[in-house]
Amino acid sequence: MAASKSSKKKSAYKRILLKLSGEALAGDNMHRIDEKVVHSIAQAVYEVSRTGVQVALVIGGGNIYRGADGERMGMDRVTSDYMGMLATVINALALQNGLEKVGAITRVQSSIEMSKVAEPYIRRKALRHLEKGRIVIFAAGTGNPYFTTDTAAALRAIEIGADAIFKATNVDGIYTADPKKDPKAKKFKEITFIDAINKRLKVMDTTALTLCMENKLPIVVFDLHKSGNIRRAVAGEAIGTLVKN
Repeated sequence: MAASKSSKKKSAYKRILLKLSGEALAGDNMHRIDEKVVHSIAQAVYEVSRTGVQVALVIGGGNIYRGADGERMGMDRVTSDYMGMLATVINALALQNGLEKVGAITRVQSSIEMSKVAEPYIRRKALRHLEKGRIVIFAAGTGNPYFTTDTAAALRAIEIGADAIFKATNVDGIYTADPKKDPKAKKFKEITFIDAINKRLKVMDTTALTLCMENKLPIVVFDLHKSGNIRRAVAGEAIGTLVKN
């Protein structure tokens, strides 16, 4: 496959971790996986990987099942969280299929061993895959209850030595309030980790933010749904909001 002009552009980063929500795969159809949306995301991610950037992903499972929802319904929290982790594996496999259809070479690594569908998470093996240009999808969170996929993304990004976490959302950055509910909400171009924590901004959970802050790992929050945004964000263009020390 011939490289497009955009795929020849140099990136500002050598290795990144892209964090996607499970809802991102559902598009406008909640509680399912939209194949067109998966294909669109896969193409954008593959385009970035073809620039030479090493790409890892963590995806949530909220379009299928949320552990917190089960607890609210009276389910045991640990059981509910494990169910949520399994939902992320389903999404990881869907994304893997989409990526391979557009020509990417991928590996899914799961924190919960399930050798029939995914490799176990082994840090050195993940690094080797990335060095060979394979896209690695980390599934099943951290493998432990009480931790979100945001925390899993921060942990894996630190473990693999990523230059930044790119959190793709349904808004174009971090605001003082929900811009869909409050027209007076103001967007931050940059914000420190400590301010994001103190202001209780819904960027990532506190554990994830603290991990990133302590390890000086920046987070770029941007709009997933605008065409070309993944490429632009990874190229270092000033889109979305940068969270840093």
